[in-house]
Amino acid sequence: MNILAGCRSVSPFFISGNPKFSLNHTTPQVPPWKSTPTSIVVVAQLYSISNNYSNRKKSGKLVGKCKGASEHNILLLPVLKLHKSVPSQFILLLTSLRCLPKWRKYSFNLKVTDLQEKFNRHVSLLFVRLIAGVMLVMLVSATVSKTSSLALTEENLLFLEAWRTIDRAYVDKNFNGQSWFRYRENALRNEPMNNREETYMAIRKMLSTLDDPFTRFLEPEKFKSLRSGTQGALTGVGLSIGYPTIYRGSSGGLVVISAAPGGPAYRAGISSGDVILAIDDLSTESMGIYDAAERLQDSRGPEGTSVEVTIQSGTEIKHLALPREKVSLNPVKSRLCEIPGSGKDASRIGYIKLTTFNQNASGAVKEAIETLRSDNVNAFVLDLRDNSGGLFPEGIEIAKIWLDKGVIVYICDSRGVRDIYDTDGSNALATSEPLAVLVNKGTASASEILAGALKDNKRAMLFGEPTFGKGKIQSVFELSDGSGLAVTVASYETPSHTDIDKVGIIPDRPLPTSFPKDEEGFCSCLQEPASACYLNGVKLFSR
Repeated sequence: MNILAGCRSVSPFFISGNPKFSLNHTTPQVPPWKSTPTSIVVVAQLYSISNNYSNRKKSGKLVGKCKGASEHNILLLPVLKLHKSVPSQFILLLTSLRCLPKWRKYSFNLKVTDLQEKFNRHVSLLFVRLIAGVMLVMLVSATVSKTSSLALTEENLLFLEAWRTIDRAYVDKNFNGQSWFRYRENALRNEPMNNREETYMAIRKMLSTLDDPFTRFLEPEKFKSLRSGTQGALTGVGLSIGYPTIYRGSSGGLVVISAAPGGPAYRAGISSGDVILAIDDLSTESMGIYDAAERLQDSRGPEGTSVEVTIQSGTEIKHLALPREKVSLNPVKSRLCEIPGSGKDASRIGYIKLTTFNQNASGAVKEAIETLRSDNVNAFVLDLRDNSGGLFPEGIEIAKIWLDKGVIVYICDSRGVRDIYDTDGSNALATSEPLAVLVNKGTASASEILAGALKDNKRAMLFGEPTFGKGKIQSVFELSDGSGLAVTVASYETPSHTDIDKVGIIPDRPLPTSFPKDEEGFCSCLQEPASACYLNGVKLFSR
């Protein structure tokens, strides 16, 4: 039974392994206590002796009394001697106690041997637990100390802003099989971020670990250029490009998704499916699509300069010089096609060609529908061929124009469906007229969302060939210095839960091989039965 202990910095006090003991008036027997300078006192456990307090008070033999002590609860504190490596904070726990018993001259009639064994067992268990706890506290304290010791600079804060954007928005919460938090800590310690260019390099390196070509960093000028491309105009050669997909059998280079009607590439005869082998004599085999887009657009030369491209069209190789021009991105062209003798229900067809999903797209489609209705059309044709997509919200709004109700698209992440876009018909404008949709391998992204919604809700018949197959959705985020991130935030499924990524949407029927892509040619193919591209207007809308 250890009955008292002392430490140079702490007033002596009694300890007990058993609160049930008796007091008498004999001279106290105090065993010697050897003080070790390197020892510290750790409070291990508290015992209440409130049950014995009344008897001791009557006999005037109270163990301890101090200012502020409760008259119903006196605490006796067992102590341990530990090596000096234990953090000194534990001393504070003891010395900060407001109430410590004072010495009085009392004696104890105790069963020392039995109590000593019990106390030793108790102390051994406490010792193991305490050492484990101390080691854990020291480890956490060291980690916190190291982290907090990092002085975050303005460049570090910009990097962290990009890191948090990916952490919150990126579709794959496994981050390509890595610990995203550990990457942050390692990057802050090891990546040089002494100036803005080094910080940009650190952000690009971070994004490259995701192995996602559609998630990329945009310097301020590129971010500004991207935003202008969704607002109606862009200086360049008028090409939408993408990575070749497996089912097309392309072995390298970048594939042309579409050429803007009337633009330099379109006038040069470049069309969907052609492969860009080189830009200014630099091979595109290992070139990213955004690096290629930068080379084609005005970031490498102002309006009026030219860019050299090598194009493979089928088996033919072309070397072309394309001038950079301001390409108008007017999203809609429309016209009325009158089909004599094709029946009352399909004699007047309103043709709408939608070329891109910029911020004007849904408004332009509504305007075209109202104009054609004033011409008493009986049916509509929506041409999405060579429309490489654009703003996701515009695709949703245009779908609502044609649907009276139903699911438009399911938004998914690695854990399944996380959101549903649907319509209740409150924004519907054209739900009763027959509708046909034209698609091809240049139909991508937001165009595929729209085509899939109209097909799966049985609102339209699809004609043409399988679409491009881009089943991922990107959002653009601006950082505090004017730069930005394009981030893959989700994948999507059509209303019938079809994942079209790298597969595309399969149309209901094919179009004639030579079917034209302009509005004038479209009308002639419906009006002239003898032409090679003839398409019966009635069959265009029948299931």
